[in-house]
Amino acid sequence: MLDQGLGSWTARRARMTPHRVALRHGDAAITYAELHDRVRRAADALAARGVQAGDRVAYLGPNHPSRVEVLFAATSLGAVFVPVNWRLAAPEVAHVLGDADVTALVCAGSHAEVAAAALDGTDDVAVLVVDRGGAATGEGWEGYDEAVAAATPTPRDRPTGLDDVAVLLYTSGTTGRPKGAMLTHGNITWNAVNVVIDTDLAGDEVSLVCAPLFHVAALDMVLLPALMKGSTVILESGFDAGEVLATIERERVTCMFGVPTMFDRMAAHPDFATTDVSSLRRLLCGGAPVPLRTITTWLERDVVFMQGYGMTETAPGALFLGAERAAEKAGTAGVPSFFTDVRVVRPDGTDVDVGERGEVIVQGPNVMAGYWRRPEATAEVIRDGWFHSGDVAVIDDDGYVRIVDRIKDMIVSGGETIYPAEVEDVLFDHPDVVEVAVIGIPDPGWGEVGRAIVVRTPGSDLTGEALLAHAEGRLARYKIPKSVVFADELPRSGAGKVLKPILRDRFGEGADGGQPDPTA
Repeated sequence: MLDQGLGSWTARRARMTPHRVALRHGDAAITYAELHDRVRRAADALAARGVQAGDRVAYLGPNHPSRVEVLFAATSLGAVFVPVNWRLAAPEVAHVLGDADVTALVCAGSHAEVAAAALDGTDDVAVLVVDRGGAATGEGWEGYDEAVAAATPTPRDRPTGLDDVAVLLYTSGTTGRPKGAMLTHGNITWNAVNVVIDTDLAGDEVSLVCAPLFHVAALDMVLLPALMKGSTVILESGFDAGEVLATIERERVTCMFGVPTMFDRMAAHPDFATTDVSSLRRLLCGGAPVPLRTITTWLERDVVFMQGYGMTETAPGALFLGAERAAEKAGTAGVPSFFTDVRVVRPDGTDVDVGERGEVIVQGPNVMAGYWRRPEATAEVIRDGWFHSGDVAVIDDDGYVRIVDRIKDMIVSGGETIYPAEVEDVLFDHPDVVEVAVIGIPDPGWGEVGRAIVVRTPGSDLTGEALLAHAEGRLARYKIPKSVVFADELPRSGAGKVLKPILRDRFGEGADGGQPDPTA
């Protein structure tokens, strides 16, 4: 059987473009030939520590070349790669590692303490630590680099098929315990093909990855398509607006993915106006609805701003707004990706009319195999071969889809339906608003009314009354929130999505996290 899995990618690239740089990280530049050698050694090291086909291998730590090596090494063994959100607390990490029932864990020295707490009482997980330094580690833990150096770059003869599970990605858990989405080799491969087609990705790209690779968009929309094409990927351990702008100019970056907040922070940075961004061919944006102000800011710098829509369960691409109509259709999420089908349907499953709201459902080779060990949860979202997203959208005359909101976030006030994303977009257009989220709170007369939680620009004296006046005439009166709460920041998931359940607990009626602006 021919190996069709991700584990074969580095071999295929090494035979085509061995001397081309695959990864840059700090001062290190790793060619495709060197990456393939490291992957084979890492696979040998994992196999020597008991990893077999079907086992789960986890990685905990920030973006680093070792994360890429472990991904390809694990999948070359037929094992399943589990990228763990490095922002999680130890009990949350413990849940992921326990739920996935991992055989091995590779962790950064910076996260060894969290890993040790998460694995407390567990003695059957092999642990390799990257850049140990003086980090306190568990008993029997070994150094990753030492293990790889001592290993033999042995070719693997365990072929994997496109239907085999390659990656177990845990959803952000905004509505309870995170669930592991099983992405197969085929899901990820077809998604990469979609990206290459949709974005016209070239082999000479310099792609910047500063969003966390435990998130499906950075992993599957940038890193893997770029490596498939033989591009150079610059790996940053984290996001800093000034550093990213400097890197774009210095390295002549051509492609970058980010969530809207990242692009807003870059645009607000003092260096934005003077940074040479002429090398950028495209900015890929997703993870949350993209405000028109964000799109316009970058279009004014002659940068093609491409946005898409997807989720972990679709690996993630479902809709994509390409360069050709990026300006004309700004504010929409585009049309279905090349090998993916998307419908917007009523509750009875029939397709909506133009302009009518409905739920987004997705079908295609990029849709997950299901949730790990949760058949009931899988059956709830995959029905008749279609993945039901829980997102609300409308379609225009040209078939372009605009995401309106989450079904669960809708506010019903006096029998009228309010979509928070629509309200947020209007409030965000105020120049003194950095971030905004709208939630529903109980109201004895209307059932529910809206409340806006707002982060102001530093030094701003914006009042709730002034902000709501800004919405007058731009929104129907019933859609305008009845109160405003100011906060220092909004809680977000690793994917950049605002965590509205936390906002409801913190700022909802009767909560202690903040008081409404008395002027609103």
